[in-house]
Amino acid sequence: MSINFSSKFLFPIAVVLGVITGYLKIPFLLSGAQISADIFINLMKLVSLPIIFLSIISTAAGMNDITEVKNLGKKVVKYTILTTVIAATVALILFVVINPVRSTIVGVESIVQPAQGSYLTYLLQVIPSNFLQPFVENNVIGVLFLALILSLSILVLPHENRTILHSFFKSLYAAVMKITSGIIVLMPVAIWGFTALFISDLHNGIEMSNLVWYLVTVVAANIIQAVVVLPLLLKAKGIPPIRCFKAMLPALSVAFFSKSSSAALPMAMKCAEERMGVSPKVSGFSLPLCTTINMNACAAFILTTVLFVSMSYGMTFSPLEMITWIFVATVAAIGNAGVPMGCYFLASAFLASMNVPLNILAVILPFYGMIDMLESAINVWSDSCVTALVDREVSEPVPESREVCLDP
Repeated sequence: MSINFSSKFLFPIAVVLGVITGYLKIPFLLSGAQISADIFINLMKLVSLPIIFLSIISTAAGMNDITEVKNLGKKVVKYTILTTVIAATVALILFVVINPVRSTIVGVESIVQPAQGSYLTYLLQVIPSNFLQPFVENNVIGVLFLALILSLSILVLPHENRTILHSFFKSLYAAVMKITSGIIVLMPVAIWGFTALFISDLHNGIEMSNLVWYLVTVVAANIIQAVVVLPLLLKAKGIPPIRCFKAMLPALSVAFFSKSSSAALPMAMKCAEERMGVSPKVSGFSLPLCTTINMNACAAFILTTVLFVSMSYGMTFSPLEMITWIFVATVAAIGNAGVPMGCYFLASAFLASMNVPLNILAVILPFYGMIDMLESAINVWSDSCVTALVDREVSEPVPESREVCLDP
């Protein structure tokens, strides 16, 4: 999925036209905006759950078998899950503390939520009674549950079966993403509609300061992960964070300006081996795998964005449900392999499946370019830290020739 230059050029035009339309409040233009928004949301719902399901399955099916994962891969996956869960947890704590949703949009149709029951009832809703039920009911947690158990089942199959299933799910995922590429072509029109409706909603009570606090929450969560959490993990293993950061700086710069951790992979491997002193064996295995599944910043963005947008429209979450989103964001981030604008798109897919209007998400889009640059650099920094941690665990005493930053 890609967004060409003309589409990017049309985005700011669509936003400006949406602002004008929203302020003019001409009835037939607002009706057109509503229709375009409804069509785009329906199309997003069409592909949202398949994308969430297939992205996780296609990623898992392409991994090594359980035996190989138990060795080097087990350590990589362990630190990937640990750092991603911490990133989502930090994001949730900041969201609760900062409370970016200081007011909700009034004058819009309330979101219908199922009645909340006991924790046992909630657990039973996670486990579906048949395979299609989560997709029919737009049950995101149920879809994630199916994706996880199917992924684990694929990993223990014989190599031949696993290869066939990997090819099948990868091809099916590619087909769904082709459909998504067609939907993305309509995004400028959808942005116009969403922006117009959002500006119209501004007159009904929502405060623009909410958006500022949202951006503060997202950026703060990423910065804390990058400058506090990851360095503390390195120091716990006796690895100097500052020297590691300086060693990986060229790769982090590539990721920041290209907005792509995949594009930074060759430079990251070179820096890890030649400047950070990581074993080529560990670097050659860990960094490509981390580039695929280790998305700390994505987990923080998904959790913060889904909670912010849905709560801005009056949706409420119990403490259990908010904690559950740590798990949801972690799994979604790990399954977000190679999807351009993946964090933004997965957040919109979750919101569409929850029947939440995407008006606010369209207003976030102009800021996402800057957020994406920061997220890409942090993802590569996290990949580097995980690789250094794994190398420290599996390596024999480090030879003089490669004592660069892994020796305190």
